[in-house]
Amino acid sequence: MERKTHIDAFGASSLIFFATVLAFNQVVIKVTNGGISPVFVAALRSVIAVFVMGAWIWIRGIPFKTKGGLLWFGIASGLLFSIEFICLYIALDLTDVSRASVIFYSMPVWLALMAHVCLPGERLTALRLLGLGLAMAGVAVALMDRSAGEANIWGDLAALGAAWGWAGIALMLRFKPLNQIAPEAQLMWQIMVSAVVLSAVAPLFGPLLREPEMIHLAGVAFQALGVVCFGYVFWFWLLTVYPAASVASFSFLSPVLSVLFGWWLLGEAVGVSIWASLGLVVLGLILINRK
Repeated sequence: MERKTHIDAFGASSLIFFATVLAFNQVVIKVTNGGISPVFVAALRSVIAVFVMGAWIWIRGIPFKTKGGLLWFGIASGLLFSIEFICLYIALDLTDVSRASVIFYSMPVWLALMAHVCLPGERLTALRLLGLGLAMAGVAVALMDRSAGEANIWGDLAALGAAWGWAGIALMLRFKPLNQIAPEAQLMWQIMVSAVVLSAVAPLFGPLLREPEMIHLAGVAFQALGVVCFGYVFWFWLLTVYPAASVASFSFLSPVLSVLFGWWLLGEAVGVSIWASLGLVVLGLILINRK
């Protein structure tokens, strides 16, 4: 498909679909954690994804280099990826999907702050500062609310740590040499390193199995194949067709849909404060992503 200058109907429907998959995945992680230890789930996901993504890279003939500084940058991005998903999976084990998602999807806020310091061309404008302030206020409201649902402060802080790890990866991918390799190769570094790290540390977080059933195994397969392999590759492909800023503008959909899925599928109690924090985060993300 030729490069587009704006989001068309196909692009919009594709991005809405992708946001829905990511939101639904929060529920899948929560359910899967019921039968398998959270960090072990993350490890299994990365291990399966390594083989599938490796096959994809080989079939497509995508270069995957390990020489020079790329090796160390690749390992560093993989370590951040490991930290991100240790935090996210533990967060979804301890706290509600709605709470964890509102905090986790505040990632663009922290990325904007990091980029302001590290990237001269991405200074915060007055409009983006307003959006950043609103989104941070939304995160603060979610962290302070302990009145409804499965409100666990450690789970909330883990979700915040996951958002910081995700922002760190996104920032690192802006620099050489990682920004000079194919997106599939970038992802391969992350899942390859995390497969080793997560498998090594998973026993430190308690028993690996929690009476797993078929639904839990299906959850692992969905996360590895549906999200990491198909979902992320599809996302990378969309970035090659549509402007990155336009693609990023759809990021506000995932936390909204995550809260709705948590309420609808898991029966989570979503209080007024969570809706308020969600509104602040969404409004902040819209302002941050505006040109």
